[in-house]
Amino acid sequence: MIFLYYLMSTNNNRPTKFNSPLWGSIFKKKADDDESILSTLRLVPLFADMSDGELREFEKLIHRRAFKANETIFWEGEPGVGMYIIQRGVVLIFKHAPGEGREELATLRSGEFFGELALLDESPRSATAVAKEPSDIIGLFRPDLFDLLERKPRLGNKFLFQLALIVGERLKNTNAEMQALRAQMDKSGIIV
Repeated sequence: MIFLYYLMSTNNNRPTKFNSPLWGSIFKKKADDDESILSTLRLVPLFADMSDGELREFEKLIHRRAFKANETIFWEGEPGVGMYIIQRGVVLIFKHAPGEGREELATLRSGEFFGELALLDESPRSATAVAKEPSDIIGLFRPDLFDLLERKPRLGNKFLFQLALIVGERLKNTNAEMQALRAQMDKSGIIV
């Protein structure tokens, strides 16, 4: 209160406007970050059919973290706790192949997500995720999703339905790839 009185008394009892970079960016950064998270969520198919109000509910659950280049996000074999969305940057997903080093599975970029199966169960991670360059990652974790399901079951179920559709689609694609590989192996005479 003393600070406010000082500001008003030094400017003819009118509030002083702060145009300095220090004062101007304190509040703007928060609003920009919030809009940036909402923009990122809108890119992710899991959130595609959600209203702004529903997205803001998820925004409350989001955890943000900046990763340095070559920093591990999670290791293959560790318990899965949630999914991640790349807000900015590039993430490499790979498995450790015995005697062969790393087997790269995917390179993901801004707006893409990974680790979503951890929202459904606590089984160990099937691969390692590493930031290939400085990356801003947002995470949604299982306990937060369960809390949302208790507080707002309709919204939580809407999200889980979208997750089921995506997991089902990925399973169909994997099956198609396996059938194509099997057909190639049959043609070449390789016995499995």
